[in-house]
Amino acid sequence: MNRRQIVAGNWKMNMTLEEGTTLASSIIEKLKPSQTSVILCPPYIHLHSLSTLISGISNLSLGAQNCHFEKSGAFTGEVSAAMVKSTGATYVILGHSERREYFHETESMLAKKVNAVLSQGISPIFCCGEKLESREAGTQEEVVRTQLEGGLFHLDAEAFSKVVIAYEPVWAIGTGKTASKEQAQEMHHFIRQLISHRYNSELANLTTILYGGSCNPGNAHELFSQPDVDGGLIGGASLKADDFIAIINSFPKSE
Repeated sequence: MNRRQIVAGNWKMNMTLEEGTTLASSIIEKLKPSQTSVILCPPYIHLHSLSTLISGISNLSLGAQNCHFEKSGAFTGEVSAAMVKSTGATYVILGHSERREYFHETESMLAKKVNAVLSQGISPIFCCGEKLESREAGTQEEVVRTQLEGGLFHLDAEAFSKVVIAYEPVWAIGTGKTASKEQAQEMHHFIRQLISHRYNSELANLTTILYGGSCNPGNAHELFSQPDVDGGLIGGASLKADDFIAIINSFPKSE
């Protein structure tokens, strides 16, 4: 099994241009060469300058936090996948729960965004996850199945192989509550089974599935130690260089 280990930092709507440059520089200074791929996902305003800053660092990449599904046009305030690509970013976060809730993004809309991103040779980091009421009702698997079937499973196997999935239980995002290692593993395994049934077991075993939701230096190791958890999509802890580096270094050591 050669799944990639990934830690992605979602800065959300934080960091001025100067603050972002300072944070990225600090992360670069502390980052050690490793097999773990690190992705910085800042606001759009940082992408071009950070692309220059990280040039030549083999395990460090950039991602945008969203994009529009149209190539261009009268969509004031929006950014296309081609524009994202032109900055040097190679990933785009799609389907984050905040986008789904605050901007009413639907599965059909996300499917179009996935297509737009892939058409530019960019990899989607596709988010899925249930709200607290679904978890309490025991319907979390149904929710995640619907999200993946609606947003991703229209892809053929070759296109799907470019996708990174991030499981983020909504009840754990920014709340300080974290899914237990057992809950995380259970859902990651379920997602991998869905991929296997839709495509094949080989593709399922190669798909990187990240955990997101109040992941921090104190719990990252036990989460990353689970057999189906391949890293994290990190929110608040990615805004502090020392915390982010500690999370990156939390993978179990190879024997």
